[in-house]
Amino acid sequence: MSGQAEERSDLPGLAELRAAHAATRQATQVTPLLESAALAAATGAARVFVKPESLQWAGSFKIRGAYWRLTRLDPAARRRGVVAYSSGNFAQGLAAAGRALGVPVTIVMPADAPATKRQATEGYGARVLASEHGERPREEAAAALAAAIADQEGLTLLHPFDDREIVAGQAAAGLEALEQLAAAGAAADDVLCPVGGGGLIGGVALAFHHLRPAARIWAVEPEGFDAMGVSLARGEITRVAGDRPTICDALQATRPGRAPFAAARAAGATGVAVDDAAVRAAMRFAFEKLKLVLEPSGAVALAALLAGRVPVAGRSAVVFATGGNVAPDRFMSYLAETAE
Repeated sequence: MSGQAEERSDLPGLAELRAAHAATRQATQVTPLLESAALAAATGAARVFVKPESLQWAGSFKIRGAYWRLTRLDPAARRRGVVAYSSGNFAQGLAAAGRALGVPVTIVMPADAPATKRQATEGYGARVLASEHGERPREEAAAALAAAIADQEGLTLLHPFDDREIVAGQAAAGLEALEQLAAAGAAADDVLCPVGGGGLIGGVALAFHHLRPAARIWAVEPEGFDAMGVSLARGEITRVAGDRPTICDALQATRPGRAPFAAARAAGATGVAVDDAAVRAAMRFAFEKLKLVLEPSGAVALAALLAGRVPVAGRSAVVFATGGNVAPDRFMSYLAETAE
């Protein structure tokens, strides 16, 4: 299909999630599930596990959904190629997936996206075009340019998160965590997951909903960009203003996608918002205690846990740490801004 993203309202079932997981194993690596006594002690939890998708190929979980989505294209669409918009992590994941499958990839990236993410995306062989957004929300400007390119060049337009196949592919991170929990003789009571547009939490929520329905799912977002949390609370998709600054550059969606929202709502997810100070503190904790380098967007779930935004006393929690694509100087500046 050229020029418009596919839209389907039905949620992928467990068999489809497992099929996506099996397929994406060809292009991904198993990221560890790290148990942290330090996190348990700091939060009063019985056990805490961290799933560092920051260690995935291309530096985030995004390759999972991108790879599965590309396998769903027909041969002609694969030859023509795809176009998508992204501030960085989906761009890198899609570029890496495209290289693995031989699918040409064009990415529209906001002009103010981190240079390291643009350079990394180009390093995977993608064509990267910059979009200027002015006073408009940057994802709207980038999406409009991507749609225009799809029409002009006959490319398939892919949405970075509002796509049931993306949701199904991202569920692999949740299925993998469930396998690792079982191997550790543990079961999750609480699952904390960062949210931008919602592709990851949509998939993770469905995986746990099918296989660990007792687990509480927490959708964690930056303050001011908590569209998923607001939408879940209201029971309908709601746009937020997104008019306050945040260091979480990859989590600046002002409304959740339909497919991710339906999945998160079906799993009974609850929204939580954190400020930048909590994110910086979480980045420092991850670096000092877990030996992980996380970008701000990848650290928001850990921030919610450490800031006491989720009641986990006596419970077992799983925290998704979703990206590590941050320039060294920027990373060090964030750590320097945290209180000793």
